[in-house]
Amino acid sequence: MAEPTWPDVLTTVLSRANLSVSEATWAMRQVMEGRATPAQLGGFLLALRAKGESVEEIIGFRDAILEAAVPLDVDPNVLDIVGTGGDRVGTVNISSTASIVIAATGVPVVKHGNKAASSQSGSSDVLSALGIDLRLPPEAVAGVLDRAGITFAWAAAFHPGFRHAGPTRAELGVPTVFNFLGPLVNPARAEANAVGVANADVVPLITGVFRTRGATALVFRGEDGLDELTTTGYSRIWEISRGDVHEFDIHPRDVGLATAQLEDLLGGSPEHNADILRRTLAGEPGAVRDIVLLNAAAGIVAFRLSQDPSQVQRGMIERLAEALVDAAAAIDDGRATAKLEQWIAATRELSAQHSQD
Repeated sequence: MAEPTWPDVLTTVLSRANLSVSEATWAMRQVMEGRATPAQLGGFLLALRAKGESVEEIIGFRDAILEAAVPLDVDPNVLDIVGTGGDRVGTVNISSTASIVIAATGVPVVKHGNKAASSQSGSSDVLSALGIDLRLPPEAVAGVLDRAGITFAWAAAFHPGFRHAGPTRAELGVPTVFNFLGPLVNPARAEANAVGVANADVVPLITGVFRTRGATALVFRGEDGLDELTTTGYSRIWEISRGDVHEFDIHPRDVGLATAQLEDLLGGSPEHNADILRRTLAGEPGAVRDIVLLNAAAGIVAFRLSQDPSQVQRGMIERLAEALVDAAAAIDDGRATAKLEQWIAATRELSAQHSQD
């Protein structure tokens, strides 16, 4: 069978037909290897957006991106908790804070993220402001997980091919498939995933990929549009385990939390959000603590499900409530703050070691 060409691929997408997995893989390989011209890439991304991406296309893109990724040699029996971004609300760094709380309960976390795309402070921005050295070589990133039980895989470092798409994406100035591929291409290939999705139209794609790949995940979005489990009202959860998907609605009062106002959750600069993160880990009560606990609980539930698939037989509210108690205890007894300091120290020590080598 002849290899596809850009005219073939573009003609297919412009006719509103879906690419096969292999065609999508070919197209993304071209991008990752820098062999797609700006005109080819721009036309492709816009045609895809206009048509609407399919699960098969996302699987093909994901496969090509992971194939080109810098290896991260860790046990995949870890959790990634991440949001797609794109809600344009500008909340504090909820998933970053929750990831530290989760790690403090003993769950190994490999968080995948990048600089802010649609907010003032992305995960790498706030973690850098906390003093965590993110510009470590891959073997050091794995070493941080061994030492601290949590590490960060910076997308720009592990997916160097993304740089070929950067200028075109910036010039287009509209959301493209790259905006929601991030949560699917963690180089650790995490067995457990907690993924917040801002755009409701993207949910079937994210859940479809996890379902097809037999992964374990909790995918969720707030009815207020947050790519988090929200505390302003209801959220919807899609639980994926062994190819099955179950849906749930959750309200903060279901797990004993107060209803918040969106303005209580807003953040600012990386330094501002880092200060809020530290205060939250130190036990400061309020709306930020509540939403961090709720999302930490989702991550813990996802990890426990990956360890024991029979957990699907238990009620989601019951499991979230149990995990929320564990997350709160990790903050209140000081483990969360200690975990942050352990993480900072591990990155600094390994950075110093590698600079001497």
